[in-house]
Amino acid sequence: MKEKLFTRNFVLLVLGQASSLFGNYILRLALSMYVLETTGSAAIFAGILSIAIVPTILLSPFGGILADRMDRRKLMVVLDTLTSISVFCGAVFLWENQGLTVISVLLVALSVFGAFETPTVQACIPQMLTGDNIIRGNAVVNQVASLSYLTGPFLGGVLYTAFGLKPVMYASVVCFLITALLECFIKLDYEPGVYSGNVLSMIKNDFLSSVQFMTRERRDILKMLFLVALSRFFVMGVTLVGLPFLVRTLLGLDAKYYGGAESALAVATILGSLGAGLLTGRMKAGRLSWVLAAMGVCMLPAGLVFLFPSGIALRYVVHVIAFAGTQAAISIFSIFAVSLIQQNTPNHLLGKVMAYTGAITMCTQPAGQMVYGFLFDGFREAVYLVLLSTGILVCGIGLASAEFFRSLEKNKNIRSDGADEKREDGDYHIHQ
Repeated sequence: MKEKLFTRNFVLLVLGQASSLFGNYILRLALSMYVLETTGSAAIFAGILSIAIVPTILLSPFGGILADRMDRRKLMVVLDTLTSISVFCGAVFLWENQGLTVISVLLVALSVFGAFETPTVQACIPQMLTGDNIIRGNAVVNQVASLSYLTGPFLGGVLYTAFGLKPVMYASVVCFLITALLECFIKLDYEPGVYSGNVLSMIKNDFLSSVQFMTRERRDILKMLFLVALSRFFVMGVTLVGLPFLVRTLLGLDAKYYGGAESALAVATILGSLGAGLLTGRMKAGRLSWVLAAMGVCMLPAGLVFLFPSGIALRYVVHVIAFAGTQAAISIFSIFAVSLIQQNTPNHLLGKVMAYTGAITMCTQPAGQMVYGFLFDGFREAVYLVLLSTGILVCGIGLASAEFFRSLEKNKNIRSDGADEKREDGDYHIHQ
């Protein structure tokens, strides 16, 4: 009998994530506009964002430990409630002479809460769903995130222009409170962890056990994690840095064309998520190397178009199609890869492993942006070299990983014989 995807728990989680992400996107858009209008400097806001992301990277492993030790439902409720309180306090204390200080503190607080909430939410999905539904569930969550990203900044800009910063902050407070309320009705099994010694020894033991799991017992999960990070290093570096550079600087087009390209990428991400859901059950893990190679193939036309006589309009269209294809491919790959990590990680380690996945990805993505910033500047007159070499390199990594994915598929088939079972009432028994 085919298991139901949209269970009561999963629907509540998805609705909560939709509300939370929407509130987050309208808030960050409004904050960025406020800082830009106040200081006139994009560098200042970029610096604030860079500082604010540090707590997420540093605290994510501790967030994973907490997600595996505490009741995940209660933890999500507390974190979203604290987020709403923090934003509310930020709005109350936001005055013109201390606006930047308040915003900086608020962004750091949001970063800290995110370090604990992200691995908790990611650990909840495989606890709610089983088998291929984990992939479908991740695809749905990815679609919700993409739709929020597509609509949130636009509506945030409209609200900010019409009412100013504080009303937008209050609106985001309502969004976070709605998320916390929805999470109150989620039902998840929870068995308190047993440990001896003090808190520091517990943290040390949890950290060592999760590291040992990935480095000794299941090195394939560690390899998968690095493949996800490596793909984002190349793809996001080229996309986030290369697309605006190509459209605005090399092609000399105005902001509306870049906005159109960004919208195309958002749509491609949604289509990639839909594609991942449709491919679930049809595409085996052994074929993920094809998807990884497809990212590199999609990049090639963006470089090849510079080698032939072509006008600005044609180059723009080729770039948008190429980058959109790459974005759709990495969306499919990330959903399947993260789902495989979740499927093959014991429940008591899910939070920690998901935290490592997020932390490593957060480190590699800005590193990729920095590297490609230098590359596009250095090869300004021969930008096709950057695009073609990256496409060939990513394609080569995909082909080279074929054997790894085939072995992962074999191991997955073996483990599926002893998979955990779910009772009809939605409770889970995790056999450790």
